[in-house]
Amino acid sequence: MADTLTAQAAVTADTLAAFSDAFNRHDATALMGFMTEDCVFDAAGGPEIYGTRFVGREAVRAAFEAVFRTFPDAHWGHGRHYVAGERGVSEWVFTGTHAEGWRIEAEGCDLFEFRDGLIAVKRAFRKERPKQPA
Repeated sequence: MADTLTAQAAVTADTLAAFSDAFNRHDATALMGFMTEDCVFDAAGGPEIYGTRFVGREAVRAAFEAVFRTFPDAHWGHGRHYVAGERGVSEWVFTGTHAEGWRIEAEGCDLFEFRDGLIAVKRAFRKERPKQPA
């Protein structure tokens, strides 16, 4: 895949499904091909009202790679994807075993904003649950 997908008129639910597939392959290079140069990722957790914000391809890629290191078996399953104009939603169930040995299974969603056929903003939300034994 090229560094950036060829700009399209519109992102579709199939585009978001392919983006999700890249997450499940832990393929940061493929993921960044879906995103604008000045992309923004708001992670579900963090000290700010929006979680933790990462801006620009380098920072966003590093954040995605950190998730893959922290949860080596991270998986986003049961995906449902919706697009309405320049906005989209992906619903999923996140499962993974933390590097410290505990497990998580929780519903979540991503809210997207698109520009020029690419993802400009990804805001992640996930249910908060107690740590589960591995």
